[in-house]
Amino acid sequence: MIEKLQAMREPFPAHQISYLPKGGVKLAYVGHAALTDRLLNVDPAWTWEPLALDDRGLPALDEVGGLWIKLTVCGVTRLGYGDAGAKKGGDAMKERIGDALRNAAMRFGAALELWHKGELHAEPEQKPSGMAADIIEDWLIYINDSTSTAVLRTRTAEAVQAAGEVGDEAAAAKFVAAADAKAATARQKVAA
Repeated sequence: MIEKLQAMREPFPAHQISYLPKGGVKLAYVGHAALTDRLLNVDPAWTWEPLALDDRGLPALDEVGGLWIKLTVCGVTRLGYGDAGAKKGGDAMKERIGDALRNAAMRFGAALELWHKGELHAEPEQKPSGMAADIIEDWLIYINDSTSTAVLRTRTAEAVQAAGEVGDEAAAAKFVAAADAKAATARQKVAA
């Protein structure tokens, strides 16, 4: 069952994607026929039913004219909502049903990438790796200009922390080595 449902998530081929101009942009969508084909391929016994019926036994519409449905695929049921916009009559009901099916099928992963307004599975941005050479040099000067042991410790800790934030272990080691050299020089001056 899970393997079959995974097929709902497969991207639709380009020839099954349509575009609708809306608000100055073209919205990509999968039409009723392409979605029905996908549903039949995944589960030939898929079904949908309205969430509620009116007093005549017909699908009940909500207070704004939308249709709530239950879509069942491979024994799993998910809700969907359909709207007909400004359409009236029989075309409006067909539009609501198609919209509700697309909405519910999206809950199974169908055409999910078309619903998302960016790249759904884009690689996360990588944190910068390492410090630039001029930044390392500035930290080394900052450490070397320390006027006391306490200042040297503080500046070294700041430099090592900055290197750690960008994952630069080599720069951190350079800062520690520079601090050790500065401390050794200070000890030699005191001893002399």
